[in-house]
Amino acid sequence: MQEGTLPKLLVRNAARYGEKVALREKEFGVWQPVTWVEYLGHVRRFALGLASLGFSRGDKVAIIGDNRPEWVYSELAAQALGGVAVGIYQDSLPREITHIIDHCDARIVVVEDQEQVDKLLEIKSEIPKVEKIIYYDPKGMKNYRDLLLLSFEEAEAQGEKFEDRNPAYFNRTVEEGRGGDVAIIAYTSGTTGLPKGAVLSHDNLLAMAQNLLEVDPLEPGDEFLSFLPLAWVGEQMMSISAALWSGMTVNYPEEPETVQANLKEIGPRVLFSPPRIWEDMVSKVQVRLDEAGWFKRRVSRAFIPVGYRVADCQFEGKKPGAGLRALYFLGDLVVFSAIKDHLGLVNLKRAYTGGAALGPDVFRFFHALGVNLKQIYGQTEIAGISVTHRDGDIKFNTVGRPIPETEIRISEDGEILSQGPSVFLGYYKNEEATREALKDGWLHSGDAGYLDDGGHLVVIDRLKDVMRLTDGTIFSPQFLENKMKFSPFIKEAVALGRDRPYVVAMINIEMGNVGMWAERNQIPYTTYVDLTQKPRVLELIVGEIRKANGDVPEAIRVKKFVVLHKELDADDEELTRTRKVRRGFISEKYRVLVEGLYGAAHEIPIETEVKYRDGRQVTLKTSLRVVPVANAEVKA
Repeated sequence: MQEGTLPKLLVRNAARYGEKVALREKEFGVWQPVTWVEYLGHVRRFALGLASLGFSRGDKVAIIGDNRPEWVYSELAAQALGGVAVGIYQDSLPREITHIIDHCDARIVVVEDQEQVDKLLEIKSEIPKVEKIIYYDPKGMKNYRDLLLLSFEEAEAQGEKFEDRNPAYFNRTVEEGRGGDVAIIAYTSGTTGLPKGAVLSHDNLLAMAQNLLEVDPLEPGDEFLSFLPLAWVGEQMMSISAALWSGMTVNYPEEPETVQANLKEIGPRVLFSPPRIWEDMVSKVQVRLDEAGWFKRRVSRAFIPVGYRVADCQFEGKKPGAGLRALYFLGDLVVFSAIKDHLGLVNLKRAYTGGAALGPDVFRFFHALGVNLKQIYGQTEIAGISVTHRDGDIKFNTVGRPIPETEIRISEDGEILSQGPSVFLGYYKNEEATREALKDGWLHSGDAGYLDDGGHLVVIDRLKDVMRLTDGTIFSPQFLENKMKFSPFIKEAVALGRDRPYVVAMINIEMGNVGMWAERNQIPYTTYVDLTQKPRVLELIVGEIRKANGDVPEAIRVKKFVVLHKELDADDEELTRTRKVRRGFISEKYRVLVEGLYGAAHEIPIETEVKYRDGRQVTLKTSLRVVPVANAEVKA
């Protein structure tokens, strides 16, 4: 890489773009801009503050918090000194934080606020390598006296004093950085056990940014909203690597809950979200259209099929006829633009989805609206991306073609293998796992897939998750789950059937949408558990699963399901922090339910723990209904 490291790119951008806006954060209802010169100033001061604490080349800084400029300042500051940044998901439990901080040998931990400080002080005796905890939101911290604690502002002030004594230190350490130096250790989501630390160099991250932007150029000043966890390599890919390479402006939302409103305000030119965000958007649109007045409902039902026809023409590489284009133009005026504006997507050049498979129905829906949504495929171990769609060459059942300098091939057993300059250096302190992942220069993904005649990659599922029924029929549970989750009433679905006679599913309802549906239909309920087992709610879910089954081969259709009494939760280890289903863990945890789904019982008794706000914990006994999909009605 010509620029060598991420901090060197920042220095270049400060000189090139100066007082142009690099970052923007919403505070107290007002967007606060940070210029490229100010961006570099914060990184310099904080880096020298770290240096004053003895931080040096090869040391690790762990960072925990919501997306804020200080998160990025901390990462680049550590890298400017030749150190390594380690992101930790802000909703991680103390035991998860303990594992990562201890495993990566972090000397300094930078956190956002009092909540994260309390977590660290709770586990202080278990992280003896940590010498300082630096927090950047001082609210509630006035009476904290622990010697480990230091505010971000104080660290910057110490950096200014250090610079007075060592005026050339920052520039010298930045210049000493090399592209092959380790930039970050990104911990994987841990679907099969404890997360592993993927070691990525500056060259890895910048090769990804350069090659992605060769396919999809971005320009200085293009707007991007950073709202996914910066501990995730996908957000690193856009908010740091691509942003520094292109000079685009990165915006940080006021709160996680204000993301949708902030999207509308910013009107970003590029957007990257995992499937759950796009699925949530579809659910909200469907519900709003259902609740609209009769005229709006009729108009939307008339024009959305027109959008689908145009989208299908594009997928097939055909040009829509003049009449269809005219209808679409009218549909855009009266329906599509309003929906895109409501979602904050009206200014998009392009949007990406990755991290997991996106259902084809969701994909087609956004293209029907005119949103240039593209799949990407990659993994932490290849700096986030290796494959994406090109404009004008989008097939919704594929994830596109390899980006420049990346090669994809399929092994004899159907595994997707990758090779290129973004492939990671290995797993931190785990040589065995590194040898399994890297063989003969090829990264083994663990995913099953194939290349179609046009060179597009089709991802089937995780290799270990592809299942066979007892009669030998092969199916992808992820494919079935995505079909079910297209429903606005289904939030999560887990399909099961390995070595079984047929496929079954465990369902989480979308509480908000089902709750509104219940109120409209005058169905009283008290709690989430109560709502999930209402006969008419179960009838509703039967209908949604029958729709999902509609174009699926008979042998692998979902035959029975149960609506779970609780939402699957990362805190209960049922999902990873990026909301991937931990299928093996769920199958074991809910073994009684799985066996019940394959038995003759109509109801399965269970016990569930309910925690009240006052700290009380009560064990409640209830039963979940086993619902056959073939029957349209579910008897009370």
